[in-house]
Amino acid sequence: MAVLSLALTAACGGPGSDSSSDAAPSSAAGGASGGATSTVGAASATPSCGTAPVTMSGYFETGFPLPKALTDEFTKQFPNVTWDIREDQFAVITQNAPRTLADNAPDLMRLPQMSELAKDKLLLDLDDYAKAFGWDQWPASQLEQLRVSDDGSRGSGPLYANGLNFSMTGIFYNKKLAAQIGMTEAPKTLADFDALLGKAKAAGITPIAQFNGGATGGFAFPLQNLMAAYGPAGPINDWIFNKQGATIDTDTNKQAAQHLQGWIKSGYFAKDVNSMDYAAMMSRFIGGKSLFIFDGDWESGNLDKQMAGNVGFFLMPPVQAGGKQAAMSAPLTYGIGAKAKHPDCAAFFLNWVATNDKARTIDVEVGGSHPMGPADAFMPPVKEGTVTAATLEAGAKIGQDNGAMDFIANATGAIYAKSWTPNLQKMVGGQQTGDGMLAAVQKDYQSQLKR
Repeated sequence: MAVLSLALTAACGGPGSDSSSDAAPSSAAGGASGGATSTVGAASATPSCGTAPVTMSGYFETGFPLPKALTDEFTKQFPNVTWDIREDQFAVITQNAPRTLADNAPDLMRLPQMSELAKDKLLLDLDDYAKAFGWDQWPASQLEQLRVSDDGSRGSGPLYANGLNFSMTGIFYNKKLAAQIGMTEAPKTLADFDALLGKAKAAGITPIAQFNGGATGGFAFPLQNLMAAYGPAGPINDWIFNKQGATIDTDTNKQAAQHLQGWIKSGYFAKDVNSMDYAAMMSRFIGGKSLFIFDGDWESGNLDKQMAGNVGFFLMPPVQAGGKQAAMSAPLTYGIGAKAKHPDCAAFFLNWVATNDKARTIDVEVGGSHPMGPADAFMPPVKEGTVTAATLEAGAKIGQDNGAMDFIANATGAIYAKSWTPNLQKMVGGQQTGDGMLAAVQKDYQSQLKR
């Protein structure tokens, strides 16, 4: 079977070689557990998990197979390391994060918005590890979103996290349903996409099944995709990164919110979206009950198994044909608690994920997304025609257009559950307008930042 060879594939024995994980034990092991700054010295051996038995504590997001696949493989390669993993939904992790990190810090934790956690000294400063492992030689844009300055703004300052991969969102579609409405290629403009939504509805096909129930509403996905179609990524990132004077209530974002409201009024979403959770959205899409979903490349591997050959993917098309494209594209963020018992081993694991051939293969095949790490690191071959190949190609396009945005839910610790989600749910219910939603979110944002 033909394979797609990605441009980033490196020669054997390069930075992604399996042999890179065979590091010596660190003389600094455990030394970083007493404060918020790592203590890896320039003269110490490369940090590792050592050879004695160690049980790593993890606090991960439920419903996603990638972290478990990686930890299982890590234990195969390093049998002295076992894992004690607790899982919760992202909304629960967001709520629990400050207390969990303060009272019983895990060695490795899926992080929600991290500015407040860094300011409160609950996360370990990873700059010393970055130097020890060479993360400071990776493309700077990979880690930029994970740096937090002293004033809590992101994009610069010490490094407080790393990623299991670099995830991206866009639009998945069912190829069989697409054929029923004459869709033979991805839409080139937003108007083309609008036309497809109208055709699907006219044909009795649910255009979009999108989760929006509970504390983490999925309508933030199509909203931010529309923001990417109407305006540049820079001002949105400034807002997410808490830059002084940043606002989400801009003219182009109002156009995006109004466009989303138009989709709602046109009946392009399933009628029960405000009670639909993420699992129900995936079940309906996999079951052939909707043409489109807005979701992330972390589902690519799953969809290639569940709907082999029947799934396509494209980025939100621009307003004008040929325009640059942007998308939510951010590391799958994991940090080390400032009071973690095994910080060296946790950092070693994060480095292994980015540099080990097998780990990078799991990132692509299970996670469906591009691994973190050196620009010339190993990349596994990907089968042509798979949705994984499509998402990786789309990620390369975002890189070329410099269109990567963090998720608007990550602007503050409470903005997702307490502002975006209820306001978007009200908009679906006809109790909020697009303009009113942005104004309300901006007011909440300023209150949460106390500006």
